[in-house]
Amino acid sequence: MADGAMTATFLAVIGGASLLAVTARRLRPNDRLPSLEGWALADRSLGPVWTWLLLGGTMFTAYTFTAVPGLAYGNGAPAFFAVPYTVIVFPLAFVLLSRLWSVARRHGYVTAADFVRGRYGSPSLALAVALTGILATMPYLALQLLGIRAVLTAGGVSPRGPAGDLLMVGLFAGLAVATYRHGLRAPTLISALKAVAVFVSVTAVCWLVLRRLGGPGAVFEGAARRMGGPDVAHSPLILSPGQQPAYATLALGSALALLMYPHVLTAAFAADGPRTLRKVTVALPAWTGLLALFGLLGVAALAAGVRAPEGAAESAVPMLVDRLLPGPPAGLVFAAITVGALVPAAVMSIAAATSFVRNVYVEYVHPTATPKRQVRVAKAVSLTAKAGAVAFVLGLRDQDAVNLQLLGGVWILQVFPAVAIGLFTGRLRPRALLAGWAAGMVSGTCLVVREGFSPIVRLGFGPLEIYAGLAALLVNLTVAVAGSTVLTRLGVPRGADSTDLPSRLSLRRRPETGANNP
Repeated sequence: MADGAMTATFLAVIGGASLLAVTARRLRPNDRLPSLEGWALADRSLGPVWTWLLLGGTMFTAYTFTAVPGLAYGNGAPAFFAVPYTVIVFPLAFVLLSRLWSVARRHGYVTAADFVRGRYGSPSLALAVALTGILATMPYLALQLLGIRAVLTAGGVSPRGPAGDLLMVGLFAGLAVATYRHGLRAPTLISALKAVAVFVSVTAVCWLVLRRLGGPGAVFEGAARRMGGPDVAHSPLILSPGQQPAYATLALGSALALLMYPHVLTAAFAADGPRTLRKVTVALPAWTGLLALFGLLGVAALAAGVRAPEGAAESAVPMLVDRLLPGPPAGLVFAAITVGALVPAAVMSIAAATSFVRNVYVEYVHPTATPKRQVRVAKAVSLTAKAGAVAFVLGLRDQDAVNLQLLGGVWILQVFPAVAIGLFTGRLRPRALLAGWAAGMVSGTCLVVREGFSPIVRLGFGPLEIYAGLAALLVNLTVAVAGSTVLTRLGVPRGADSTDLPSRLSLRRRPETGANNP
């Protein structure tokens, strides 16, 4: 149960976040007319520090910070797939994001679907990419609210029932108003508070927990005994040979999928240049270290004998914090995770709204909409997305959001060929890419649903288990490549390419470095 000191600390941090959101208009103000680029991308003006804060705060969500330790608490070693997965992401981001930013800035693209529309000249393929992004983002947005509720309830900061839901809605409402007025600048400023609060609190908590439990060795030995193993080497804290293919494919597939989410690309497009993005991706592994500490806390909760409610393993770390820490530090941790949900939630709603306006509303409903009207519609859609997430959380089971988010990860991976591969070659035909996308969506959905909404599926020809999203992506690529080959031989014309990118992968030598670069 929360005491007065815990509640006061929690409210102080949340109050600081609200004040930052209110002053968001002061972040690089300008006298330009309203535009979607200004509202959704902060006029592409963020330098290295702000981009690092926003991109890291957007990628590493509150649900991640509760789900990973919860998975470690309940399943052991498989939870740590998140560490190599985020390590794999950053080299990919180093190459993809800077190249995509350059194309987007040159042609005024605001979304990934804008790029697909320009690269392939296909409105249908662009619409598929936009709708997939929106569909995958909405349950992810709802999960941020679930993360807030799990933390506040387990820590005793928020009561169960309608009163607790009202507090959660109130926290979200303040963010919704700030985002409506200031766009991406609001979560950008809040991301600074998120970084300071999360890094300081989690580092301090890990140090204190390890000290009280006797160090890392004692933590892992205690957790191994709790999981029924005689020692660490013979417990679920070590991957078995049969788990390794699932672990590896889940890490790889999740890394490929993360960079395709609209909220990640929105945060990246807000940078002031490709050089900034390259600098930022080199520094982003600091967030991975933070995620590893959260995973360690899940193991520590197991060793400390924390008993999370059945089906609510994500409550294990908040319960551990509530048990071992005095009021003010515990309040800081709960507030840090809560603020950690507000940043990605705001960016997700902005990204979904921008995709709808640019690739649905302007393309099919109101092609002559002025920039001011586009901003107005985007603001309304952003509020609607947040309200929908709240209604989803209050009206349906938590597991429904989790299941849809698992499907969302599989779905968003199916736009990888059109977006990521399209950055380096235009030889894949839009009709073939659309057929591959459809095949990947159907096969991935069937695999996940067949396994009871598990992302790990067993292939029919043996005991091998792999990530469903990666299996669906292989189907997608097979159809896209085969279809492109057939269409080329039949002489079917390509779509018009307006991006000025090469039609095939090429290498050029930079005179100042002598290095070959695509």
